[in-house]
Amino acid sequence: MDAADTIRNAVARVTALRQTVASAPELHAAVLAVKAFQAKRFAGTYADLLASVEYAGAARFFLNDLYSDKDYSLRDAQFARIAGALQRLFPKQVVATAVTMAQLHILTEELDRQMAVAWTDCAASAPSTDTVQRYMACWLLVGRRDDRNRQLEMVLRLGTDLDKLTRAPGLRMMLRMMRRPAHAAGLGSLQMFLEAGFDTFAQMSGKGARAREFLKMIEERESVWIQRLSDRENLATEAQLRACVAKAPPVA
Repeated sequence: MDAADTIRNAVARVTALRQTVASAPELHAAVLAVKAFQAKRFAGTYADLLASVEYAGAARFFLNDLYSDKDYSLRDAQFARIAGALQRLFPKQVVATAVTMAQLHILTEELDRQMAVAWTDCAASAPSTDTVQRYMACWLLVGRRDDRNRQLEMVLRLGTDLDKLTRAPGLRMMLRMMRRPAHAAGLGSLQMFLEAGFDTFAQMSGKGARAREFLKMIEERESVWIQRLSDRENLATEAQLRACVAKAPPVA
């Protein structure tokens, strides 16, 4: 399967998942609750980076474009529409990055939907549990630790790819030249994402060193949370998770 078909199939699967969720109001509410909690956990985990001069842009990009509870359906539709053109017109490394993003999107939506199903089940069986306890119970019920690690690997690969693209000669100029035709063609949302990702990593100092440091922090901290939440015997996890979401700053 070529890159364009991979992207189109990924978007189609994500759209089908969303439609299934949208047709069930209780499940839809649960998906939103899961995504909102996960975004808050991310903001708490990286509160120091969000407040820093060097890493705030990258942390905000990851939170808003990868861990957010935003509705990405418009961007996804645009993504599918230009999949063929993307493959024809862009360098191979851009196409590879787009494929990684599409595959990450599928896995994230599948995991979030499964968490939402567990969320509604937990609400019915243990209505007295609060959000933190419910999230922990859902994580254990869903399991799929290998997929959680794979999800993290794809996030890191996407970040590494974006960092490398900032050093591709002429690519920023190409993105800038695409801006007007992209908006005219109704692809503004996708264009904004591509430019935001490119600029986020381009603005880091150190010619890639800062980006590598940032991604290393993501790897280390997310690996810790996967370990904590997957360990049934770790009694400290609840207190750690409460402390994390309590310090989450509001992120625009």
